[in-house]
Amino acid sequence: MYENGVRALQRHDYPGAATQFRTIMERYPEERELQERSHLYLRVCERETARRPATPQTPQERVYAATVALNAGDTAAALDHLTRALTDAPESDHAHYIMSVALASKGDSARALEHLRQAITLNPENRALARQDPDLEPLRHSEDFRDLTEGVTAGRSKARKRR
Repeated sequence: MYENGVRALQRHDYPGAATQFRTIMERYPEERELQERSHLYLRVCERETARRPATPQTPQERVYAATVALNAGDTAAALDHLTRALTDAPESDHAHYIMSVALASKGDSARALEHLRQAITLNPENRALARQDPDLEPLRHSEDFRDLTEGVTAGRSKARKRR
């Protein structure tokens, strides 16, 4: 049981390790050395568990977590948070905007433009923000991006493409 707790601790499975050490402390109160080591490791587990950020629960918390993940370079985590945020709040212009940023950073321009279009449709103020946002640099070469940020309507955009 002690070895399982130590292995869990080494894997950074702090809740699992804490369970093992608590069980040892309950079952073997007369083993002083085992109690001391278990207590020490239990404190490590509790300290590490307290450091971990809470799992985001609301769409707003998920968008914030996605922004933090993007800033840390973890695009996969950001996309996961944003997908969940948009599932719960499909009309969140902010979630669509950050999804556009995440997809642009990943090189998925087509989907990034779809989400940017949705963000601007839901909140036209996103148009000006997108014009200035360096995170959308990968999209700037696109005619669709220029149409979106300059406010060209879909009809004008289609007419321009036919020429």
